[in-house]
Amino acid sequence: MLVAVLLMAPGPPALALELTRMQALASSQTSPPAADSAWTEVALPGHVALAPRLPRGSAVWYRAGFDAPALGERDGNWAVYLPYLHEGGQVWLNGTRVAEVEEDSDTVHVRWERPHLIPLPRHLLRAGGNVLAVRAAAAPSAVSLRFPIVSVAPFAELLPVHDRRLFWVRTLPEITVVVCLLMAAIVLCIWWRRRSEVLYGLFGLAAALWGVRTLTFVIERMPAQYWHLWRTVYLGATGGFVVVLALFSLRLARIDRPWLRRLLLGYWLLGPVWLLLAGPQGEPLVNRWWSAGLIPIGFAILAVSIRTVMRQRTLAAALMPMALMIAVLAGVHDYLIAWDNGALAHLLPHWVGKRIFLLHHAANLLLLCMGSLLTARFIHTTDSLEELNRTLESRVADRERHLAQSFAHMAQLQRQHAASQERQSIMREIHDGLGSRLFTSLSRVERGDMSERQIAQVLRDCIADMRIALDALAPDAGDFRTALGNFLFRWQSQLEEAHIQPSWTIDVPDSVSALSPQASLQLLRIAQEALTNVLKHARAGHVRVQLRQRDELLELEIADDGQPPESPPDASSRGIANMHARARQLGASLQVIHAATGTRVQLQVPFAALRA
Repeated sequence: MLVAVLLMAPGPPALALELTRMQALASSQTSPPAADSAWTEVALPGHVALAPRLPRGSAVWYRAGFDAPALGERDGNWAVYLPYLHEGGQVWLNGTRVAEVEEDSDTVHVRWERPHLIPLPRHLLRAGGNVLAVRAAAAPSAVSLRFPIVSVAPFAELLPVHDRRLFWVRTLPEITVVVCLLMAAIVLCIWWRRRSEVLYGLFGLAAALWGVRTLTFVIERMPAQYWHLWRTVYLGATGGFVVVLALFSLRLARIDRPWLRRLLLGYWLLGPVWLLLAGPQGEPLVNRWWSAGLIPIGFAILAVSIRTVMRQRTLAAALMPMALMIAVLAGVHDYLIAWDNGALAHLLPHWVGKRIFLLHHAANLLLLCMGSLLTARFIHTTDSLEELNRTLESRVADRERHLAQSFAHMAQLQRQHAASQERQSIMREIHDGLGSRLFTSLSRVERGDMSERQIAQVLRDCIADMRIALDALAPDAGDFRTALGNFLFRWQSQLEEAHIQPSWTIDVPDSVSALSPQASLQLLRIAQEALTNVLKHARAGHVRVQLRQRDELLELEIADDGQPPESPPDASSRGIANMHARARQLGASLQVIHAATGTRVQLQVPFAALRA
């Protein structure tokens, strides 16, 4: 029985026939079965149950009659429009094959997602009654075959309908694949250079997986040997996208549960491994039940996103739950359509028959929202950096002023400390040297123990001590060479008055000029003490003073040709004790050697100690 629904199409008046009821017959024949065969009337859109494990080449034939008007020379051709014919087939008009869509074979597997618009040859289309027959091939693993409402109308009226569906089910997925893979490559490169930005890595992985998954709408024909492997990749990409989306939402919500991550990754791997082990015949079972497990994960992701919105209360955070709500509902919708759920077919029979899947469109929206969140984060970071750059100069200037003030304060403290150290050193030098000698001499004068000559000698010694201190410690003194020159000049006259002939040998590098004032004072004090001993006790005729460099040491040697004392003083005598004490302050070694040919005082000082 034939039932045709007459619809008025937009544009010029024309008749558009939608065949909502046709006769069906499961048969592997390559030509339409005879009219008296066991045809069964079916309502369209609908499906026909098939026997399990059908042999390759099985099909269901559909036939219907329709009335066509007489076509004039100016009338356009008519066409048959099939929204889908997944496994391929043939179209016959009045016993003649007018089109063939490639079917499965031993070498090639097909899965046509595109719609089919088949022109009807003018010479085959009769004015009045016509018979249309369609062979719909069945997949070997299929348990039922779905068939849409068939439209017969002028070609010009069906072309916009065909092009619109072609865009949504074929062209847009092609765009999605290209955009997702390019975007994934860019974002993953960013994550590769910035490993701490885990959200970028998850977003790039989600985009890559979704691009691979969407290839199922683009790859409609491939060698049969690779089909099962491709379906495994498709299943892994679908589950991987959902799992990565869950990890993205957990990261965004700052929820760190290692056991939960392991659980999600384990479920992700379960589907592909199960399908590989089950083989091609197990695909319907694996796909149906494992894919169903992704739906609760989707709702859990939605709950986590809503929790994030409640905590952050920002517009950017609210984008994810809205997009996720759409994506989860689209996923449930596609699952019900794919597995012929009776409830949805009962509620929306006409829509279910169109077999339009929405998840790949909702996922595009979801990826757009994820990208928008990351873009907002990037813009916020960039704005912060720009603000930092704008204020950096003033903050650096403030910091420089603060550091300059700190350095100035530290320099002032160092100067104060150095001055205090110098004052203490001078006070100690005066107290231990000049002050002690003056105090002792004053006590002897008051007791009447000193003659005028002794008093004069004491005063001369005090003046000599004072001059040494002034030469070594005066802030306007040139350097150690200057102080040494003044010292030797004064001592030369004193020695010559005592009929002692001095000789000076000074052979030191320029770096000796940079001696510290205290080191210069101690060196001159030791030399003064040694020359004083020569002047008072040695009865010498000649004294030799040498100052030279030996390796990393500065060596001072004072030798005379006088007579050694009858009882050589030990190291505890006052003069020698003073020299040893000053040598220890310098970190130097001091030797006083008495011999029959005279006395030799040798001082060796490391250069490092002289600059301290």
